[in-house]
Amino acid sequence: MSAYSRPVLLLLCGLLLLTVSIAVLNTLVPLWLNHAQLSTWQVGMIGSAYFTGNLAGTLVAGKLIKRIGFTRSYHLACLVFAVATAGMALSLDFWSWMGWRFFAGVGCSWIWVIVESALLRSGNLSNRGQLLAAYMMVYYLGTVLGQLLLSMLPTQLLSVLPWVTALVITAMLPMLFARVNRTEDEPQQAAVWPMLKRRSARLGINGCIISGIVLGSLYGLMPLYLSHQGFSDANVGYWMALLVSSGIVGQWPVGRMADRYGRLLVLRIQVFVVILASVAMLGNYAMAPSLFILGCAGFTLYPVAMSWACEKAMPHELVAMNQALLMSYTIGSLVGPSMTAMLMQNYSDRLLFVMIAAVALVYLMMLLKRPDRHHTPLAAA
Repeated sequence: MSAYSRPVLLLLCGLLLLTVSIAVLNTLVPLWLNHAQLSTWQVGMIGSAYFTGNLAGTLVAGKLIKRIGFTRSYHLACLVFAVATAGMALSLDFWSWMGWRFFAGVGCSWIWVIVESALLRSGNLSNRGQLLAAYMMVYYLGTVLGQLLLSMLPTQLLSVLPWVTALVITAMLPMLFARVNRTEDEPQQAAVWPMLKRRSARLGINGCIISGIVLGSLYGLMPLYLSHQGFSDANVGYWMALLVSSGIVGQWPVGRMADRYGRLLVLRIQVFVVILASVAMLGNYAMAPSLFILGCAGFTLYPVAMSWACEKAMPHELVAMNQALLMSYTIGSLVGPSMTAMLMQNYSDRLLFVMIAAVALVYLMMLLKRPDRHHTPLAAA
């Protein structure tokens, strides 16, 4: 039986439309705020509000799914995201945008937990890896498409928000024609907090935190860095598309290497490459290859760390483990942009890459302390 059932395909179609919207907003929000003369720390705080919403939404997503099911939860998440997106047109005020981006973060986190958990429930040990790989590919593809749209369409606030909001509402349509089973038929449901304390998953959870810091800083502050370097909004979109495209290119070979050679070795190599690429960006070397290598290593860190943490999870624990890993990623995404924005504000924009290299070095030290006796995982990354 194919892993890609009708509900799975429709769910991925909706995810593609949502990811395009998320990518457009994640790039343009810092630029809009910069054009409105907000300071770097204020831009970082609004970015942190979005990730705070991610964290809050992740904490309650499991209860939401349990109460109203996957399909209704998905529609509610899309509606919250659409309202938060349209609300930004009302006022370009620091505090109001903090609120709108918080609720956008809540909606996005619900979408991620719902889609990932639905895919985990739809799969089994033999095809779960295929489903997660398809999820990551669709996510990154939507992100790249969103960046490319910035070079083709006007990027003014009131020009973008109407069609982005319409795209989010359109993403609700595929799930009107398919349903994902509810969770109430499960014999038992694991809690999230014990997953965070599980010793066998600790370095995988730490990897998700580090991945959140790295990707949160790149998503939230890389557009600002490029803008300060003198790039136009359209060129910023091109460079962000290159960054995320490298994540698509690296996804399949990194996953295969993790299956063949073990996740610990691959994580060590990934983190080392992140450090090298960050140093290359600091040294003003060729920007295109440096950014491509940084994306290849940085954007593939989360799925490898996630797969490691899920290796020893029982089937009924997978949804809770998924929530725990997304929560860890969100904590990193919350801390990363706020700390990095403060450093950039007080010292230099180059501190973006210093911060990324520093946290990657800390994680590399953790990985090097671990003896290489981790089993090859059952499922693909």
